[in-house]
Amino acid sequence: MFLLCVEVTCTPPTQTADMSTIRRAYMEISNGIRGLRLHRDQSPPPSVSANVPTPTTTTSTTTTTTSISLCSTLAATTSTTITTTISSALSSFSTTLTNSKSSLLSIREASSLTSQMQASASATAAAIRKTIQRGAEGSSAMMAGKFSRSPKAGIARRIRRLNQSLNGREHRISADSISELMMDARFVGRFFLYFSPAERGTLCRVCKKWRKILYSPKYWSDAMPVISYRHWRYSHDPAERKHVYDSILQRGFDSVCLFGATDEDAGEFACHFQTGKSHHLRSLCIRCANITDAGLEVLFRKMASSINHLELSGCNEVTESGLWTCLNAKIVSLCIMDCINVADDTVGAIAQLLPSLYELKLQAYHVTDAALALFSPKQSYTLHVLRLTSCWEVTNNGLVNIVRTLPNLSVLGLSGCSKVSDDGVELLADNLRRLRVLDLSWCPRISDVSLEYIACDLTLLEELVLDRCPMITDTGVGYLSTMGSLHKVFLRYCHNVRDPGLRHLYSMRKLSHLSLAGCSHVSPNALCGLTRLPNLTELELSNCPSATQGVVRYLRENLYRCLVIH
Repeated sequence: MFLLCVEVTCTPPTQTADMSTIRRAYMEISNGIRGLRLHRDQSPPPSVSANVPTPTTTTSTTTTTTSISLCSTLAATTSTTITTTISSALSSFSTTLTNSKSSLLSIREASSLTSQMQASASATAAAIRKTIQRGAEGSSAMMAGKFSRSPKAGIARRIRRLNQSLNGREHRISADSISELMMDARFVGRFFLYFSPAERGTLCRVCKKWRKILYSPKYWSDAMPVISYRHWRYSHDPAERKHVYDSILQRGFDSVCLFGATDEDAGEFACHFQTGKSHHLRSLCIRCANITDAGLEVLFRKMASSINHLELSGCNEVTESGLWTCLNAKIVSLCIMDCINVADDTVGAIAQLLPSLYELKLQAYHVTDAALALFSPKQSYTLHVLRLTSCWEVTNNGLVNIVRTLPNLSVLGLSGCSKVSDDGVELLADNLRRLRVLDLSWCPRISDVSLEYIACDLTLLEELVLDRCPMITDTGVGYLSTMGSLHKVFLRYCHNVRDPGLRHLYSMRKLSHLSLAGCSHVSPNALCGLTRLPNLTELELSNCPSATQGVVRYLRENLYRCLVIH
């Protein structure tokens, strides 16, 4: 650091004006030197500093060259400006000293002092220029050392580090670019697993290689294609149908849905998916179809040995005699929904022809209590899931038959069985102690008494559905709060559930799913108290007047792992 010292003797009062001029020149030089000192002490800009941390993101070579050029330009400009400023100040000071007649310093002394100040200022400017250039060189060296490789080389290096574990052996991807990577069978084979079945269907159309890879059964095990025959009736091209059938066969779908099919469509489908060809097909769903008993017989004559899951929904042309011909002993899951010809004889056919049945879903308006007594003794050990939907003729006597014939049930659904009352629930709670799921939705005769029986006896219950049960109140919810095993509670449109009932739920720390949709008498404060449930993962508040935008936002902020449905 350089410091200029100027010694000035005292002057008489008459010389005040001239000394003021000298003092202003001296202050101008001092300000210039102080500016030099401050500029040198300041840290360089981020683009030229050698101490800036190494950036983590990749930068192109063009950016590096631009930064180095900027450093050099800044150093040259700064040095030139500093030198010009000091020279101007010294020139002004020298002129002032020369023209001042009353100055105590001689012209020779002023010239000598001016030369010394000029040399010191030049040395200061040179030192600052050297410091700036050294910083620019360090910055350029740092950048050159960091960005010596191109971004493509970095991507390629990451690609090579992707080890694929196949058959217990490590393989390295040999792709050097994104295009090669997207055509690498090992990489895209794992890459496609992150997409949904609908998205994979779109990816099949990208290129032939992707389609060949995606036409593997492992990508379609959890998907079910729906063949809409109603749209096919406008197309008379048999090649188009054959192409669709072959595509389903190649992808190895384990389930297929026939929508709006007729007897002719069922026969055509059976010819393409008979047992020898469709070795993957295990589940068949027929919805809203005009298939008769004859078409159902033809369909299952060729595919009976491979089907073990069957669903018939909205098939009003199928009668009980058709079910007798199509059911085979290998079926373990059967769903019959909204078929108007289904009655007690259908349940009898199921009881006699399906000894290995594990799950039965039945929606039949004409099934009575007598049909529930037809289950065989073998099914009492194999049948674990029974869901009866809108069976309006089933009463508490039918529940007596269920308890006697199916004592090992773990899932029982009585949704829409409007004649079931508290006495029937007491019977279920006393005898079906292994129940884990119980559905009592749309049972208007269920009250808090039933919930007391459930809380006392069904200690293994994990899920309870009480939708549209208008007689459920806060007292019944208080009984449920004592069940430590209960994880899912659904109280949709239970209008008599209020804030006290909701506060009972605060103690259910294991609760993961809760539905209060349509509960119109709960307050916003009670809803905000649900943040005390740390394991809550799904909360339904649709059609709940107290679930305002502020309440929903508060719940989402404090229950960050919970899906709030509003």
